[in-house]
Amino acid sequence: MSLSTKYDPTAVEDKWYKHWMDNKFFHSEPNPDKEPYTIVIPPPNVTGVLHMGHMLNNTIQDILIRKARMEGKEACWVPGTDHASIATEAKVVAMLKEKGINKKDLTREEFLKYAWEWKEKYGGIILEQLKKLGASCDWDRTRFTMEESLSEAVIEVFVDLHNKGLIYRGVRMVNWDPQGKTALSDDEVIHKEVQSKLYYVNYKIEGEDTFLTVATTRPETILGDTAICINPNDPRHQHLKGKRALVPLINRSIPIVEDDYVSMEFGTGCLKVTPAHDINDYELGIKHNLESIDILNDDGTLNEKAQLFVGEDRFVVRKKISKELDAIGQLSKVEDYTNNVGFSERTNAVIEPKLSMQWFLKMEDITKPALENVMNDEIQLIPPKFKNTYSHWMENVRDWCISRQLWWGHQIPAYYLPNGKYVVGVTKEKAFEKAKELDANITIDQLTQDEDVLDTWFSSWLWPISVFDGFKNPDNPDINYYYPTNDLVTAPEILFFWVARMIIAGYEYKGEKPFKNVYLTGIVRDKQGRKMSKSLGNSPDPIELIKEYGADGVRTGMLFSSPAGNDLPFDVKLCEQGRNFANKIWNAFRLVKSWEVDENLDGAHNEAPIAWFQARFDQTLTEVEDHFSKFRISDALMSTYKLIWNDFCSWYLEMVKPEYQKPIDPKTLESTINFFEKLMKVLHPFMPFISEELWHELKERDSKDCIIVAEWPKAGQYDKNILASAEQAFEIITNIRNIRNSKQISLKELLTLKIKSENFDQFSTFTSVMLKLANLETIQSTDQKEDNAASFVIKGDEFFIPLAGSIDLDKEREELQKELEYTRGFLTSVDKKLSNERFVNNAPPQVVEMEKKKKADAEAKLKVLEESLAKM
Repeated sequence: MSLSTKYDPTAVEDKWYKHWMDNKFFHSEPNPDKEPYTIVIPPPNVTGVLHMGHMLNNTIQDILIRKARMEGKEACWVPGTDHASIATEAKVVAMLKEKGINKKDLTREEFLKYAWEWKEKYGGIILEQLKKLGASCDWDRTRFTMEESLSEAVIEVFVDLHNKGLIYRGVRMVNWDPQGKTALSDDEVIHKEVQSKLYYVNYKIEGEDTFLTVATTRPETILGDTAICINPNDPRHQHLKGKRALVPLINRSIPIVEDDYVSMEFGTGCLKVTPAHDINDYELGIKHNLESIDILNDDGTLNEKAQLFVGEDRFVVRKKISKELDAIGQLSKVEDYTNNVGFSERTNAVIEPKLSMQWFLKMEDITKPALENVMNDEIQLIPPKFKNTYSHWMENVRDWCISRQLWWGHQIPAYYLPNGKYVVGVTKEKAFEKAKELDANITIDQLTQDEDVLDTWFSSWLWPISVFDGFKNPDNPDINYYYPTNDLVTAPEILFFWVARMIIAGYEYKGEKPFKNVYLTGIVRDKQGRKMSKSLGNSPDPIELIKEYGADGVRTGMLFSSPAGNDLPFDVKLCEQGRNFANKIWNAFRLVKSWEVDENLDGAHNEAPIAWFQARFDQTLTEVEDHFSKFRISDALMSTYKLIWNDFCSWYLEMVKPEYQKPIDPKTLESTINFFEKLMKVLHPFMPFISEELWHELKERDSKDCIIVAEWPKAGQYDKNILASAEQAFEIITNIRNIRNSKQISLKELLTLKIKSENFDQFSTFTSVMLKLANLETIQSTDQKEDNAASFVIKGDEFFIPLAGSIDLDKEREELQKELEYTRGFLTSVDKKLSNERFVNNAPPQVVEMEKKKKADAEAKLKVLEESLAKM
């Protein structure tokens, strides 16, 4: 049989993915005879393309779903995309601009037609890319947050919550994104530390030739000031009480008010109050009954209320106003200043606090079940360190601003009467029925729907219910079977945007949790520790990585250093390691397939290796299952990796392979192929493509007899004694190989091994293995030290390799002296540990026992070395 020396993933991946799809292996239907296992995908934005975070997240989901499928569960992984109001509208506006079309010149209906065309053209790209990764989603169940039934669910929930008195409308201070021209919730604002300037501005005291000084980072907002506030206890400003000041440049008279909110330590102790443009000033404004002057347009330019710089951008005005203040002698000084500034999570524009009429959801009571059931571990966050963050957010939650000033999204189902009052209904017709109760003479044409759309998260918080049509048809077979789902895999940064809100919705609308476990992945960072992003240009293209290293190589590369909740320091070399692993497996397969069989051979000499590998397999599978139960997916992969690379390829195959051009016995070959099949099963969730390819190469199989639906192996009881014997044999072989290397003894030269031990029989199980792999002529027992021999000690037993011919005694003595010094130093460090009462009393017993064993081994080795030197 001729097989390529290198595994070629490009020839394999498309073939098997198509085969899986054609055979509907990913598809799931409710099956009362099977346990359901359900994952709902965190729906990527329709604007998105695959990035490294998606790669990590979806690899983990695919591993979990593939393992569950092999375990005989009814595995259902629901894919879909999110309409992403802000990001998508920005993309569509940019596209229109390229065509010379301004959004302002379009009606809502015309704009939405373009938006839907854009979505149909580009919205499915990321899902197609996930297929390249090997994602085994049930593509027949693909959902979109703005498809008809999911949109109906969003509208119904809005109406329901409004009817319950939980949704209200009011003017509040909100986070305003001047680029997206929309309000944002607190969670959509990213605070970054930036280098700013602190401007010290002089305000004249009305009627006097004196002034007070205010420090501000936003001098452009001076034009909206309606008061100066001082701390009533500040001795520096007692003379200002009851007086008024003049706003620089426009000389508007404003009161000087007193409030102990003002810090006496920061700046000058005088605070400018701009109620329309700062949340804290807004609260002060309400408390002191101050006027609120909104000087900003929605796009961040100044309006007529500012009186100056009308139509100019806020940051341009910041520079201009500081120059003008300086010119009239009212800019005292400017200092460099580091402060936290809020940026829009979607557009990266600097946020402006702004008074705005918005829709809000009351969060105080609706969040209580979601807090309680995470804190009592009914829903488990993995790793649990995120519980503290979660509880802090939930206990200090603010009302959720759910309206956005956009056209792409779910239009708010509120309808206004000509008199300004409004009614809410799932349709205009339903709203009209309510409107007639307020005004019997009104016609349906007189109702106008609210222009705003709902926050994107207001649809995705319903995702685990709405993907199974749990609102439209609350008792359908899918929702009853698949809900609650099992595991959610997502990023910590959307713990509040999405995870907490899904939990809230789950308890509000289903009366139970939406999922059992939340596995929070880390952030993928580059080697310098920076988050991977397009703007930094430090993120590789995942599709190009797959082309170069294969999907299996990239999947394993992502996981080689990716414990839950800890950031992943990604290096492309990890993908190279993944590709090398695939090649190692491929070459192991080539070796096994190259063996010729002789039916007359009995293979008795391979009984110990076969028994050892069976025990090692069961031991590792037990470890792997434990890792999976604790969501240590990276550790599960590493255990599998070591089992295949070290135990199977480096030891087992070397033990059982026949001599060059000699045949193998049928029993050993059968055992080896069976082991290979079991290994491919354990490997399949991590590396689905090569495992499927080799599954079909190892034996002739029916086209539907695929590893993707093969039975997951079960770990049996294993013989610990044979594992210990093998470990001892491997250590002996490794020591002999090291002696060959250091003494420059040819690998072909047969050596004799003499063992001084009180229990020589303990080496009998793996005698033939040691003879073969260490290239020994004989293994003999001895009761004395061997002169002119290389030696080593293992667990108190002494091993000697008699050295034939002349030896450079000076060099040998020098090497023994070095080893002696090293062993003495090692023994000193162990003694130091064991003499430390704190260590002995507090360390686990097995750790202390291990140190004592190290001490005994070192003392025995020291004795041998000293005796060897004495004889030279």
